Amino acid sequence: MAENYPRIRIHAESGHLLVRDGLAVTFFMRHSHAEISQGVRRSLETYLRATGPSALTLYADEEGDHQPLDDAGWEIIHDTMQLPRMAMIDLSGAGNDQQSYRFIYRGRFLEGPSLKNKPGAVSAVSFWLPTEFLEEHGPERVRGLAMELASPLPFSTGYAGLSFNSATRLEQMQGDTPKLRFRYPGMEVSDMSWVSLHIGTQVRGPSWLTFLGQPILGELGGAFGLRARLRHPETTVQEMEGDRAVVSLGPWPEAGDTEQGNVLPAYRELARVLEPWLYHEPKLHTVQSMEDTRRWERRFLD
Repeated sequence: MAENYPRIRIHAESGHLLVRDGLAVTFFMRHSHAEISQGVRRSLETYLRATGPSALTLYADEEGDHQPLDDAGWEIIHDTMQLPRMAMIDLSGAGNDQQSYRFIYRGRFLEGPSLKNKPGAVSAVSFWLPTEFLEEHGPERVRGLAMELASPLPFSTGYAGLSFNSATRLEQMQGDTPKLRFRYPGMEVSDMSWVSLHIGTQVRGPSWLTFLGQPILGELGGAFGLRARLRHPETTVQEMEGDRAVVSLGPWPEAGDTEQGNVLPAYRELARVLEPWLYHEPKLHTVQSMEDTRRWERRFLD
């Protein structure tokens, strides 16, 4: 149902693909790398089974340069995942299709001195999919994959839904591109690495699938209490093991379109319920104004 979201392909003058419509499945965990590495590895294996071994073909080395993800490359990744304190991993596809599939992991040593002044720092992991995967396999398969990815992870919060998939921050781009995030409120603007330094146990905002763990779910009265606050007929709340739950906003992910009056009422309802726990950018680190930052954060509330 591609009518639920726009087809976005923004290229640089060189032809390099900068931004495309996609999906992101992201989890924030208030745990250090050593506690979660095995769970993250299980989720990565699940992702590779779903996407196929050729989806990820490059890894970023310590200098940020891309290297082939061949047998030797995978050995480096597996060794990195087993490091005792922290692991920073970025895997992607090759060529102009590189924004389709991506695995980003920030496994931090939260007790370390470098994070002493960042009390909101967490470990985080994100899995990208192209919308073509959704169209080929259907939303139930994507929802099932997101649940499988979530299962071994002790997340505080997480989300799965439409996203502007880009290696460059959307609001730093030229022309009208940054305005797209205001037109399509159901599409996440991904910046997991930065957000995970500050989010703590807050929630990024409503998405097609919104994953809630502790302490937020407990403060909402558990899955039962959360369910009682949500009245939209297409919204469901499903309990998960480990005092966790996932809120689903309809059978398909939707981008919305403010120019067409589609403001996503189910997303707005969930945003109002989650408002006390919503993440707010702590300081300006981009070219956009703080006014625009707050406007985007409150896109479902104002």
